[in-house]
Amino acid sequence: MTKRSGLGKGLDALIPGGKPSAPSSYTPTNQTTPAAGGVLQVSTDLIQRNPRQPRLHFNESDLQDLAASIREHGVIQPLIVSKGTGKSYILIAGERRLQASRKAGLETVPVVVRDATDQQLLELALIENVQRADLNPIEEAEAYRNLAKEFGMSHEVIATRVGKSRVAVTNTMRLLDASVAVKQALVDGKISEGHARALLALSTSKAQEATLNTVITLDLSVRQTEALTRKLAGQKPISKQKPSASADVNDLEKRLQSSLETKVALKHGKNGGTITIYYYSDEELDALLEKMT
Repeated sequence: MTKRSGLGKGLDALIPGGKPSAPSSYTPTNQTTPAAGGVLQVSTDLIQRNPRQPRLHFNESDLQDLAASIREHGVIQPLIVSKGTGKSYILIAGERRLQASRKAGLETVPVVVRDATDQQLLELALIENVQRADLNPIEEAEAYRNLAKEFGMSHEVIATRVGKSRVAVTNTMRLLDASVAVKQALVDGKISEGHARALLALSTSKAQEATLNTVITLDLSVRQTEALTRKLAGQKPISKQKPSASADVNDLEKRLQSSLETKVALKHGKNGGTITIYYYSDEELDALLEKMT
């Protein structure tokens, strides 16, 4: 996945309590009540993992590198937590920093305390990970599904919260319909999201897995995978565009195809004509409808 930035409203816009202090504005202490700047030091043993953290996989080498940096420079950016039961805290943002701090042997870490509901715990952890491009596609899809099922959020609302298009959210969630093997190959980086969506055109897990092996073995591109799944699904291959009888009609047809980013067939006669727009998956239909409406 490519790096993304500037997504969503950000943590401070969604959690009441104002912005946390700048990293340079606090002095590490062993205090357990907020200082004037809002930052306090809390024992790492008192910080519980966010139960709604969507990220499940952490690169051990990256954590070791971060731990080495923390040993030398300390934790530059405070973690964000909410109050738990008793003296405990629930982590909202900063999972990697917390894990690396423990590896570095730190007994306490700087935190900013914020109030957060269960929904915000999931939203904020999701936003932080999406902004850093830390989630694999399946973790991201499952987080979106949790927001939709547990909190009744529409795809449009989820998209607004994380700063993505509604089509992107819908397409990501569709990955959960793939077979177990396809999802694992996606998590392992053996195929891309485009490959996985193409394999969704096959209706059974067995067919998806057999085609997946072919895709990996032959190192097929996304376009080649789409062509293969269309053939296996019994769909006619996309034929080459026939020469238009009129240069003007041919030019207009090319402009429509460029604008809609899909195959378009234009038939023009004396008394009018027809425009045929082709699509090859549900997400392509969604994208077309969004462009046209």
